[in-house]
Amino acid sequence: MSLLYQVTNAVGIITLNRPEAMNAIDPETLAELRDCWIRISQDPKLRCVILTASGTRAFCTGSDLKKTMPPKEGIAQLTFGVETTPHLLDGMDQVKVPIVCAINGFAIGGGLELALACDLRIASKNAKFGLPEVCIGSIPGGAGTQRLPRIIGLSNAMHMLLTGSIVDACEAHRIGLVSHLVDEAELMSEAIAMANRIAANAPLSVRAIKKLVEDGMDMPLIHAIEHEAFVFGILRDSHDRIEGRKAFQEKRKPAFEGR
Repeated sequence: MSLLYQVTNAVGIITLNRPEAMNAIDPETLAELRDCWIRISQDPKLRCVILTASGTRAFCTGSDLKKTMPPKEGIAQLTFGVETTPHLLDGMDQVKVPIVCAINGFAIGGGLELALACDLRIASKNAKFGLPEVCIGSIPGGAGTQRLPRIIGLSNAMHMLLTGSIVDACEAHRIGLVSHLVDEAELMSEAIAMANRIAANAPLSVRAIKKLVEDGMDMPLIHAIEHEAFVFGILRDSHDRIEGRKAFQEKRKPAFEGR
């Protein structure tokens, strides 16, 4: 199978499973990934998701050009017609729980764009990152030109985008592209520990924070603060918020129920 999916303790793990092709995304994998995001978005028991890949050479090197043909539709049809061409990130925006990306090896082109669409990125020390499309007369087509500056800042992003440079794990950590660097052997254990820590928190609060951050990035600060206050009010009388306070007072672990 080109994609594996399992759930353990309310944490879903998606594994790109084409190591022989550096986990490049072919049409079959793209369809499986899209279906997996839909499945995840409809599972009320999930509290966090990990996206990773098999092997040590690459997390993902983008589309498999050997199996991916240009669209048959003309520009007008693609722009104004019914959308029929699947997109690498289809379905990810419907996932309300945090997505942790565990990166080993190369995250290049669409592979990096896939990682950028996640909420957190953790990488092994042998990881490498780049959006080299400009070197072959193209541009990143999976929101790379938009997400990268929001994550690492304008100057660092422009350098990567305009030169097509590949950066190593240490540089990626320095500029904030990844939050944690670990030894290769510890990558999944660290990612699972991070996901379990997220999953142990109040589910409604976790989802609300993800939503607030995503929405707030496109709002003027004053409007984002007002939106935050509104969401705070919604959660104020929730079962889990009250339970959290009781557990703190009683010096015990809270039993969150997602309500």
